[in-house]
Amino acid sequence: MPRKPPKQLERPFEVIEPPRNTEVVIGVVSVTFVVLLLGALSGSPVWLLGLLVFLPGTASALCTVRQTEFVAAWIALVVIVAVLVQNGDGQSRLDRTLMVLLTLALGAASVYACHRRVQREHETFRLRSTAAAMQRHILRPLPLLTDDVLVDGVYEPVQEDRLVGGDIYDVVHSPWGTRVLIGDVQGKGLPAVGAAFAVIGAFREAAHREPTLTALADALDASVVRHNSYAAQTGDDERFVTALVVNIDANEEVQVINCGHILPQLLHNGTVVTPVLDSGVPLGLAGLSAEPTTVGWFGFPPGATLLLTTDGLTETRAADGTFYPVTDRVTARVSLSPTDLPAALYDDARAFAGGGSRHDDVAILSVRRSPHR
Repeated sequence: MPRKPPKQLERPFEVIEPPRNTEVVIGVVSVTFVVLLLGALSGSPVWLLGLLVFLPGTASALCTVRQTEFVAAWIALVVIVAVLVQNGDGQSRLDRTLMVLLTLALGAASVYACHRRVQREHETFRLRSTAAAMQRHILRPLPLLTDDVLVDGVYEPVQEDRLVGGDIYDVVHSPWGTRVLIGDVQGKGLPAVGAAFAVIGAFREAAHREPTLTALADALDASVVRHNSYAAQTGDDERFVTALVVNIDANEEVQVINCGHILPQLLHNGTVVTPVLDSGVPLGLAGLSAEPTTVGWFGFPPGATLLLTTDGLTETRAADGTFYPVTDRVTARVSLSPTDLPAALYDDARAFAGGGSRHDDVAILSVRRSPHR
């Protein structure tokens, strides 16, 4: 199955293409002809030429540097020739001179502004390309396929120009089965992203090292504690991370540790069931709890799908404050394929909220059990 990038990777490379050279020439000549015609009909050709001097400014916002240079040179030539051939009825020599000087000054300023704009666009593109390359190593593109499951989904940071937010996910094929992580870092901003990186890095290392799910969860908790100790030294706020850690192997039952996260939903044979799991404390807070980390078990038959989400979906609200009814909406879409379900839920939640601004990151994963296991 071909890989597709997470949804947020599509935006950074949406580049507005400049118009073609022929379009620029036709547009500029057409505007010039209209202005000159109106000037001839009105009997005020020189004053109407003032409409043309702002055309290079428009080109500087849309065109390439060379195209802007052409527009500025063309307008300067038209204005100079028009001023020279007029008899001067109603316009003094000073007026004509000021018109020419204004045309030249605005043309030069437009070319300079276009040059700076293109420089900024190239720099932004390079930065986003670098960030996208980093993101592909931090949050791997979906779908992810192992011997046990197919994982697909949607990942959307609340800030649409950011590639990574506070929600995290990862999938590791370990010697003890496929291990899936989904989590939500408390808070927003770059400090939250730093905690997210810490948890993902610890998960990828410990998932291959720790034979038990409890030891894996302990390693993740320790990574958040270490991150918080570094954050405290730099004056940043401490964070905690809610998370679900899932282990799927050849057995029909799946192992799950819930660290204060939203419960998964099991989709099978047209039904939607929310397994009952003990909820532990979020990662980073285990030292404050006297209760040991516990593993929950429930059936995950071949062909079934686990739906894992963050509170960016469950806490979506309509205009009247009503929360998004996740279970009802999942039930209505239970017949969709696991690859289509996350995107359908995300789009439906946006429509439920009226398309307004979101207040949290959103991560929705579908974990499809291999039918041959």
